[in-house]
Amino acid sequence: MNATTAKRLNLAGLLITLLTVVIAVIWAFPLYWGVISSLKPEDEVVRRYIELWPDTLTFSHYYFALTQTQIGIWYLNSIVTALAITVLTVGSSMFCGYAISQLQFPFRRVLWWLILASFMVPMQVLIVNHFELMARFGLINTWAGIVLPQLIHPVVIIVYKQFFDNVPKDFREAAAMDNASEWRILTRIYMPMNWGVTTALAIVTFIWSWNAFLWPFLAVTKTEMMTITVGITQVNDAFGVYYARELSAAVLAGLPVAVAYLIFQRRVTQAITLSAGIKG
Repeated sequence: MNATTAKRLNLAGLLITLLTVVIAVIWAFPLYWGVISSLKPEDEVVRRYIELWPDTLTFSHYYFALTQTQIGIWYLNSIVTALAITVLTVGSSMFCGYAISQLQFPFRRVLWWLILASFMVPMQVLIVNHFELMARFGLINTWAGIVLPQLIHPVVIIVYKQFFDNVPKDFREAAAMDNASEWRILTRIYMPMNWGVTTALAIVTFIWSWNAFLWPFLAVTKTEMMTITVGITQVNDAFGVYYARELSAAVLAGLPVAVAYLIFQRRVTQAITLSAGIKG
């Protein structure tokens, strides 16, 4: 490699770095603007010109959101429903993926093609059916009514199936020779191998469940049963809209997810890569 080629590579690397920084700033600016605006007095928020830093910092809007709303109950509802969706989705998807990958039963291929075809059916198409079904069972305004329709995640099943397909058959054959049951083979052989995949899928499923808005918005009408994403829409005032208050509630709603992402970003990236590979 001569000096000219090295200079070109260095220049290309510098340009890519600068472009990445510019894109990152553009992407992060709305987040910065939301946080800073939530710390401004309301009269500064509604000014016509843009201020990158407030003249006066105030935490009164956060105090209002924490003391004058039911945000604690909304947090509880979100934690319970998101954890339930995560555990049930990951658990059922693991069993389903294992069965399709390792077991032989009638209509196995039909079931597999139906799971693949479900990608073409967005959840919004099923909203009316879900609402009618939950209403008939009396599950509107309940945790079960929020959780059950959100357990459909075919991509999780597909990721598990592909993982189980790639496990060497020797492990299963050796266990079968020892008369191990299917439950024992799954729990003692396959599950210890896929804790990394399970953790990644669980984190992404939890984040998705926490951020869900459309179905919880339709399934809940009582304020005390709302999740945090729906509850923050109730942070208003009889005298009009207070943007800083709403922004402070939105920041509080997104804070747990942001912290979880910062802690588990490697696992999240792994799960997104797996999902992108499946969809591609």
